[in-house]
Amino acid sequence: MAEPRVKARLWVDMALRLGQSDGRYGVIVRKGDDDSGGVLVVLRGRQDNAECFWVLSQIRDRDGQAAWMRATGPAAVDQITADAYVARQVKFDPDLWVLEFESPDGLPPFDGRLV
Repeated sequence: MAEPRVKARLWVDMALRLGQSDGRYGVIVRKGDDDSGGVLVVLRGRQDNAECFWVLSQIRDRDGQAAWMRATGPAAVDQITADAYVARQVKFDPDLWVLEFESPDGLPPFDGRLV
């Protein structure tokens, strides 16, 4: 039996509200398909007095469970690297949503397993 899925727009609205309530303000950078679009999450923070970014991508683990992967690697990257990754993914999937959150610690404002 397939796991029920939440429509993308509903999930995006929930993530933005969680960010707002947690002081991790977020914006929609790119609107995707309301029903079945995937989501990329860009986290904006600071390390060593410099702006840095992490990009999270939705994935399914080997058991089929929803999870998040640090798509640009475990270390923070600069804005050019983050933007280039997002651009490649949008080119591959035009239904993709892109959200960006303030995140001083590199963690998202929503619950999700990072792999």
